[in-house]
Amino acid sequence: MTEMANNEQLQKMKTHPGFIAALDQSGGSTPGALRAYGIKENAWSSEAEMFEIVHQMRTRIMTSPGFTGERIIGAILFENTIDRDVEGQPTADYLWNVKRVVPFLKVDKGLAAEKSGVQLMKPMPELSALLDKANAKRIFGTKMRSFVKQANGAGIKDIVAQQFEVARQIIAAGLVPIVEPEVDIHCLEKAKAEELLKAAILEALNRLPAGQPVMLKLTLPEKDNLYADFVGHPKVVRVVALSGGYSREEGNERLRRNHGVVASFSRALVEGLSAQQSDAEYNALLDASIRSIFEASNT
Repeated sequence: MTEMANNEQLQKMKTHPGFIAALDQSGGSTPGALRAYGIKENAWSSEAEMFEIVHQMRTRIMTSPGFTGERIIGAILFENTIDRDVEGQPTADYLWNVKRVVPFLKVDKGLAAEKSGVQLMKPMPELSALLDKANAKRIFGTKMRSFVKQANGAGIKDIVAQQFEVARQIIAAGLVPIVEPEVDIHCLEKAKAEELLKAAILEALNRLPAGQPVMLKLTLPEKDNLYADFVGHPKVVRVVALSGGYSREEGNERLRRNHGVVASFSRALVEGLSAQQSDAEYNALLDASIRSIFEASNT
């Protein structure tokens, strides 16, 4: 990517009002995403066909008139999506050139088994090759998710250590990592887990060399503005929130109360959309969804 486009994208991520669309359901969560979209599992007979259908679903979102860089600052994509085209351009190029939406790539390979109340990311032996590919495809940044299930101090330290270790490799490749240690919304001591997570992240941020920015993607916290220290942190480009199983309404409600934090919703963005809707109906619904999430992010 040219230095200019990269700087323009970094400025957009830092300062532009709006939110990130998470369009990165991977192989494991795809059938569920398609089912919610009104496509039954007998609609495809192979994984290749399934990915073809899911690309059509995502293309319909990305090409919808309401889906533009005015309210959507970035989109997180699955690897399969960056290998495909939208309206004759590679997906990432379409997003930036046509819509002014900054492209991100999900790089993790899923979660390891639970240990010490958390699920670390599975090993990523192909990460270096994937980062080369991301650069070749003009991707701006990456996303990787791990999962906190219990307020276990040792487990939470492990999660943050792993996230920042991989983040350093991503920064070295010239990309901006979204660090995503999700806290389970059903965690019995969610507030305590979030306090532990915040302390561990602050420590890791302070150890990051200057000029190595990261983004943070966090579960909407029990205590409003818990993450305010990150919103103003010199090493944090943007703090974004995941919906994590909250409905769009509840996600928006919580988002409004966390100032400076913007959404990075996946399921809550596409809630209510279906393959059977006419374009007019579909576009109106998606536009209303984008409007509500944008307004909740803009507080």
